[in-house]
Amino acid sequence: MTREFDLAPSLARGVVDRAGAWEFIRGFAAHWARPLSRGDGRPETELDRAENRLGLRLPAALREAYLLLGRRPDLTGSMDALLAPAELYVDGAGEALVFRRSDEGDASWGIPLDRLAESDPPVGIRVHLPDGTAERWEGWLERLSLCFVELVLSESLRTPGRPRAFLDPDDTHVELLEEHAVRLPFPPYPVGQEEGGGRWFLAGDVLLYDGGGMSLYARGRSAAGLERVRELIPGEWLDGGAGPVESLETGPRQGSHV
Repeated sequence: MTREFDLAPSLARGVVDRAGAWEFIRGFAAHWARPLSRGDGRPETELDRAENRLGLRLPAALREAYLLLGRRPDLTGSMDALLAPAELYVDGAGEALVFRRSDEGDASWGIPLDRLAESDPPVGIRVHLPDGTAERWEGWLERLSLCFVELVLSESLRTPGRPRAFLDPDDTHVELLEEHAVRLPFPPYPVGQEEGGGRWFLAGDVLLYDGGGMSLYARGRSAAGLERVRELIPGEWLDGGAGPVESLETGPRQGSHV
């Protein structure tokens, strides 16, 4: 499976429907992390208890996601973590079922309560402000399964022990990114933000995320691949975090850090 995985066409199929999303996540995990196994999912009993506690039914896509990768923090919890079933809650305004929160607590992702009956409902984001009365749920992605594709991609950028880097880009960096990397077929988001939203790119074996020209993240399968990107897009790249770099192609490199 690892040898057959081609990220761009696999992602193109993965954004079509939730079956494609789960297949993409399986392939991505096998190629960019480690293959998913039966023990990586949450048991049905945990999901049933969550439903009983909340007094509502979880959408099919949410149940399927938990069953597939609910116990894989490297794919779901490096920064903006997927909540465990026991942590799911309805927001204080009674508008959404919250299933993901940022590590600093400044944003939440949720499913509108009036859309829970749908098998693959839309997802909103709520940015937490000093003045809570000014907070609103805004559109994030049109389908929950698509949100999990994005979650796995974005969390992989921050996985400790992998070759990764961060850059505060200027216009030249963005131009070089567009010149040397291929735009991946992920829909523009947040919903309705055709310009200035998040964009995904691939340069060789390096995954890149452009946060609307405000941030640029890179995650390589190998340290050598990441270094090539840093040469193609020169700038003040910051290492992605502490710990020995483990290249998926060459194994751990002693003395290197991301």
